[in-house]
Amino acid sequence: MSEPIDELFSTPGMSTIFSSEAHVRAMLAFEAALARSEASAGIIPQEAADAIVASCREELLDVAALYREAATAGTPAIPLVRMLMAQVEGDAQKFVHWGATSQDAIDTALMLQIREGLDLLMAGLLSVCAVCATLAEQHRRTPMVGRTLLQQALPITFGLKAARWLALATRLVRTLRECRDRELVVQLGGAAGTLASLRDRGFQVVELLAGELRLSVPELPWHTERDRIARIATALGIVAGAMAKIAGDVALLAQTEVGEVAEGPLRGREDHPRCHRNAIRSMLLVRWLRPGWQLDWCRCSSPQWYRSMSGPSGDGRRNGLPSPISSASLRILSSEFGARCLVSRSVLYT
Repeated sequence: MSEPIDELFSTPGMSTIFSSEAHVRAMLAFEAALARSEASAGIIPQEAADAIVASCREELLDVAALYREAATAGTPAIPLVRMLMAQVEGDAQKFVHWGATSQDAIDTALMLQIREGLDLLMAGLLSVCAVCATLAEQHRRTPMVGRTLLQQALPITFGLKAARWLALATRLVRTLRECRDRELVVQLGGAAGTLASLRDRGFQVVELLAGELRLSVPELPWHTERDRIARIATALGIVAGAMAKIAGDVALLAQTEVGEVAEGPLRGREDHPRCHRNAIRSMLLVRWLRPGWQLDWCRCSSPQWYRSMSGPSGDGRRNGLPSPISSASLRILSSEFGARCLVSRSVLYT
């Protein structure tokens, strides 16, 4: 349930990944995987797990009502578990969410959403890489003015500039891949982070749960230790800043008095020459990605009190990256941008 204004700063795909409906689906994926894992470990009956898994379907829940109730409950996990229990019949009902706490569902769902978001972001960056590689090859001998401190210097080629964009985007893909593989872990600790309800099979269930969801296994529950989230946000900030750098290059080179490159016409506005000349995508990206938001986000999300998230920015979902990952989704510097980055050969120095 994204707002129309979100389309300025994200992509439809990224907005869908971080929508309320997707959040509910991710929490249901956690509940289903938890039931299967606990049945495999002999914690709950297999019949109960089957009944729970069969009920973990978004269409069986009223998502709008769930979020209205979440405003009072303080977390969407509480109404979700209540609605899920209402769908499960018989003795199996008491095994819903067995041994878990709300933060377990919230954090694990967030990890699943972040994984999808990172995969989409990496796909976009790979498109940027492909376009930059094409520009580098096509213009390896196209001369242009080199600049230092915004002043003209020795000549370079546009191919070299595009190759540097390519090298930057390639490093970013590597950074996000490493971040995905290292930081995305399952969350399961129970009410006090001790796994007490699972007795001596707590860590076994954690490992099974991580395997079910294709997440890594943490050393311990991490309800209030948000360093992993902060590192993901930092990586996204680096990506966003790097893309803003490329956008800034394009915006400067597209100035009327320079005119060395130009963005293609905005979709649906091809008949407006003035829109054709304005570097709209680049300017939007530069303006949105002012430095500092990712640092403020990390600073506000990290201090959490005791074991449950009750400190600053304590809402579990809002503590978890929909905004940073969406703004880093590079709506403007997507493959569409690269395909429409027009090199004005008549203006480039020859």
